[in-house]
Amino acid sequence: MAGNAVLEVTDGNFEQEVLKSSQPVMIDFWAAWCGPCKALAPVVDEIAQSYEGKLKVVKMDVDKNAATPGRYGVRGIPTLLIFKDGVVKEQIVGYVPKETLQKAVDKHVTQAVKTEA
Repeated sequence: MAGNAVLEVTDGNFEQEVLKSSQPVMIDFWAAWCGPCKALAPVVDEIAQSYEGKLKVVKMDVDKNAATPGRYGVRGIPTLLIFKDGVVKEQIVGYVPKETLQKAVDKHVTQAVKTEA
């Protein structure tokens, strides 16, 4: 799905799409009114395309879905969580450059690839 590798998730499908995923998952908690979220969006899209097939990338609008962000202690946005095997492995709050995000993702994607071999 080049160009549209990022899936929008909701409180309703979060468990299926994120917690039960066989791949590591990065979720971007965002809102339409959030300036830093808009700045981070193209970075998240680039990560999704770069790691397609190795990392599932999803977004959740916190204004439309309150339960999941509350469950994971999301208090500021943008917040990125990286899940592996249904467990939060990494949390990044605020705008970060692509290189910083890649380093965080690499820790978990590389591990995932190694354990499958």
